[in-house]
Amino acid sequence: MTTEEAFVKSNGRFQSTFFRWTTIFLVILFALLATSCNTEKSKVYRVGILSGLDYMAGAVDGFKAGMAELGYVEGQNIEYDLQSTNFDIAAYQRILQQFVADKVDLIFVFPTEASIEAKTATQGTDIPVVFSIANIEDTGLVNSLREPGGNITGVRYPGPDIALKRFEIMLELVPEAKHMLVPYQRGYPIVASQLELLRPAAAAKGVTLIEAPVDNAAELQAFLDQRAESADIGLDAILIIPEPLAVTPDAFLVVAKFAAEHQIPLGGAYAEVEGYKSIFGVNIDPMAVGKQAAFLADKIFRGTPAGTIPVVSAESYMTINYSAAQELGLTVPESLLAQANQVIH
Repeated sequence: MTTEEAFVKSNGRFQSTFFRWTTIFLVILFALLATSCNTEKSKVYRVGILSGLDYMAGAVDGFKAGMAELGYVEGQNIEYDLQSTNFDIAAYQRILQQFVADKVDLIFVFPTEASIEAKTATQGTDIPVVFSIANIEDTGLVNSLREPGGNITGVRYPGPDIALKRFEIMLELVPEAKHMLVPYQRGYPIVASQLELLRPAAAAKGVTLIEAPVDNAAELQAFLDQRAESADIGLDAILIIPEPLAVTPDAFLVVAKFAAEHQIPLGGAYAEVEGYKSIFGVNIDPMAVGKQAAFLADKIFRGTPAGTIPVVSAESYMTINYSAAQELGLTVPESLLAQANQVIH
């Protein structure tokens, strides 16, 4: 055998061996990748949902819809433990403690007070929290919009901005109003920042805010009964600001009946209970907000720490009850109708 023939034979054996080991390597690599993909697909995320205010319960549907759009199919790769209550601190705490004990992969929660409780309940754990419909002003919920910190992020409810917008719209509908009743839950953390904006704005317009801090619907009823005993009730409008009490059915019914009996415009949050209605509402769209929260949850599931994901803000949504305003003899400016997202005739 010549030297050239020996080289060719040796090189052939080398190429054959190289090809064989390359093939084995690729087979192992593809097997590992397939295993990794199957593991990823088989992961089932468990999400605890605390729906803490019936008035905003549409956020749950928005969240689930948003997750579905992102590829999370209920019953396949995601499971939801939905717990609902209505402005009940003790229930918030009990539900959240159970989520922590169950070691859920994420907690989706609203509104503000429930979100604060979720932050407290998950301290010392690695359970991320995505809040929604929650004020961050004066609540200590996050460190900042850009860096919420800890294991929490979410969708900010722009309470102070909405409160001011509600006041401005009420004046457009009732320009002669000089005394405006503002009922709210006593001591609720999101109220102070709203009043800080409303008080000077009202003073600048020559409007006196008659604040009614109460603990429940019964106290609100007692407050209104006392006003009704006066020869002059002294109220030109009733403004509902962004806080939970006045939009619970019992409290809303108390104030709506009083407004109807005395022909006083009631607005701020749009609600209807037993045929009693407010004339307008400025709020957020719970469905849209739920979808915003879903995008944040997806980022967390993909590996981004919750506390590093910037907080996003919800957009406001305006409803005008044109027929209810007309029944009170109010003129609804065309400019206001043009701004409305929904007009009820």
